[in-house]
Amino acid sequence: MKKIVVIIPVYHPDKKFNSLLRMLKKQEDVLFDVYIVNSGSDKKQYEKDLDGLSYTMVDIDSSTFNHGGTRRKAAETCEKYSFLVYMTQDAVLVDKHSLSNILKAFADKDVGCAYGRQLPNADAGIMAAHARLFNYSDKSQLKQLSDKQRLGIKTVFISDTFAAYRRSALFAIGNFPEHVILSEDTYVAAKMVLAGWKVAYRADAKVYHSHNYTIMQEFRRYFDTGVFHAEEPWIRKSFGVAEGEGKRFVLSEARYILSHKPWLIISMVTRDGMKFLGYRMGISYRSLPRGFIKKVSMMKSYWK
Repeated sequence: MKKIVVIIPVYHPDKKFNSLLRMLKKQEDVLFDVYIVNSGSDKKQYEKDLDGLSYTMVDIDSSTFNHGGTRRKAAETCEKYSFLVYMTQDAVLVDKHSLSNILKAFADKDVGCAYGRQLPNADAGIMAAHARLFNYSDKSQLKQLSDKQRLGIKTVFISDTFAAYRRSALFAIGNFPEHVILSEDTYVAAKMVLAGWKVAYRADAKVYHSHNYTIMQEFRRYFDTGVFHAEEPWIRKSFGVAEGEGKRFVLSEARYILSHKPWLIISMVTRDGMKFLGYRMGISYRSLPRGFIKKVSMMKSYWK
């Protein structure tokens, strides 16, 4: 029996999803099924690329999608699998060993979840490229509760763009949260670490994934991140505030910009200022008018 399933929520995907499906068929040294949660896409766009995969597709109404709840239900449905690999539709596996390499993390029986390395797409702007270099190094590591003094909130950094979960560990901490605006992966990793599990980063399990966000998109994304931390204050209380990591990121980004494209430094300062403003407003969202919140949030369906 196959013990591994790759779960992919899909909503009007572009050609990257076709590339992902083609790369899944090239994976070696691992037997797996694919479970697609489709919320409104035209299957004709990628039906041909599903040929050759062992897959199940379920359709849901796009209005019911939630980052936590949708993944939670998928985990409940995929009850026969020991390991659940979650991906997003715009992440493309880099090579034929990406999937097997992320699963190697579970050779350590104390690893509850693992995540892979994200490399910038060929069209990534300099700021998107730096973000990937900053967050995803070329060295694998294990993180656990004893690391929180050294790593702070980075202890529970993870991304469901390409992440794997030991199902028994996932259900031991209560599965994905039912209703979160985003960062369901951080929520689970934090619960696992506090329960004594380890988080593994596998630098040899690689995907291409990046976004060239506009400044306003960055503001919206960081507003929603602030909302998440306001809704889940126990994470910051347990592992420290995100602002400290944000300062380290800005200094790293400034050095990177100045050494590559120094004329973009003003744009970087403006962008990072808007990100900080968005995050702080998200943290304080309860004091803001409801209409304003709905306008600036990236995840508008969360507020219904």
